[in-house]
Amino acid sequence: MFSALSVRNYRIYATGAIVSNTGTWMGRVAQDWVVLTELTDNSAQALGIVTGLQFLPILLFSPIAGALSDTFPKRHVMLVTQISMAFFAIVMGVAVLTGHMELWHMFVLAFLSGTAAAFDAPARQSFVSEMVPPRQLTNAVGLNSASFHSGRLLGPAAAGLLIAAFGTGPTLLLNALTFIAVIIALLAMNTEELTSPPRAAKRGKVRDGIAYVRGRPDILLIMVIAFMHGTFGMNFQLFNALMSTEVFGKGVTDFGITGSVMAIGSLAGALLAARRERPRWRLLLGSLFAFAVTTLALALAPSFTAYTILLIPTGLFALTVMVSANAMVQLSTDQWVRGRVMALYMAVFMGGTPAGAPLLGWIGEHFGARATVLGATVMCGATAILAIIYLMRHDNIRLRIRRSWRRPLRLDRIVTEPVPEKVN
Repeated sequence: MFSALSVRNYRIYATGAIVSNTGTWMGRVAQDWVVLTELTDNSAQALGIVTGLQFLPILLFSPIAGALSDTFPKRHVMLVTQISMAFFAIVMGVAVLTGHMELWHMFVLAFLSGTAAAFDAPARQSFVSEMVPPRQLTNAVGLNSASFHSGRLLGPAAAGLLIAAFGTGPTLLLNALTFIAVIIALLAMNTEELTSPPRAAKRGKVRDGIAYVRGRPDILLIMVIAFMHGTFGMNFQLFNALMSTEVFGKGVTDFGITGSVMAIGSLAGALLAARRERPRWRLLLGSLFAFAVTTLALALAPSFTAYTILLIPTGLFALTVMVSANAMVQLSTDQWVRGRVMALYMAVFMGGTPAGAPLLGWIGEHFGARATVLGATVMCGATAILAIIYLMRHDNIRLRIRRSWRRPLRLDRIVTEPVPEKVN
């Protein structure tokens, strides 16, 4: 489960990442609380716009960022992006602490920090393959997700306590300090042990990446799934805030707890993913459908306690979809173009948020918080069903259903053997 940690460079990187991830989740909770309670009167639409602006640069700049990560050393790119994100976090914290923050300031800072994150994401995603050998890549991807969601487990709860005790400004500044951990880790690495991939040519870098993906129907299907999951399903920053405040009437401490409880399931999913050598289609599609079922239960939750408990399996299935899709793309992509492909993957996975978050915010404003969660149920469930139908028709795949008097009817597995053709 932890085999990638035997690699010194990855072990150093993972240590810095978990500190930074914890701070990032603290910062997200503090930012949302500033928008909801200090800059607006619980405006779901304003929160959706801030979230959308934070992810819009990923849609705009990811192809360029991927080409950049294939041209320059990824470690150098990450040093620049991490320092930039730390700077914007400091500006946000100081503005809130001094009372000069206005809503349009938050819009601008969300976009600028999102721009730095857009250039950081493809370099960070593909840098894993330079730290560990191919046989440990899936394990490292799973551990990266475990680190991210460990931060999600600790960060929101810590943010709730810190905001209640000291306010949002100091919490945002503490987030800025945690970026130092990743910067130190990157500087402490032994560069001679990193696997340097071939550098991309000076011209045609972005076009080559797009052409590569267009010629891979399997990667295209994974990206469609990632787009729908990221655009409509992975908006719990918005879901939890609206459900906590509007439906159940809770404060910042309880809001922080929702993120931490969901991270329990996400962390479990990440650790389980780290044990798998290679994810398969049935795991990806089955997890996406199960995620749709759990979000339906969330939307109908009768109490805050029930909602919070249901976040655990929701987080597990959400994370399994994310890690499976990520690993399937990385393992099936040639190394020379991996940075650009991962940039396109991040663009479709997170780039839909600029449209999805404001849309869901508008739905919450006019139809209530429960309707926003139901949107995730409908879109993700439909995507899972249509993807299964596509695979059955495109690759001539059949579903094998096993039934026994001792067990109920259940889907056993997706059979990848072609169905025999009829003889005329």
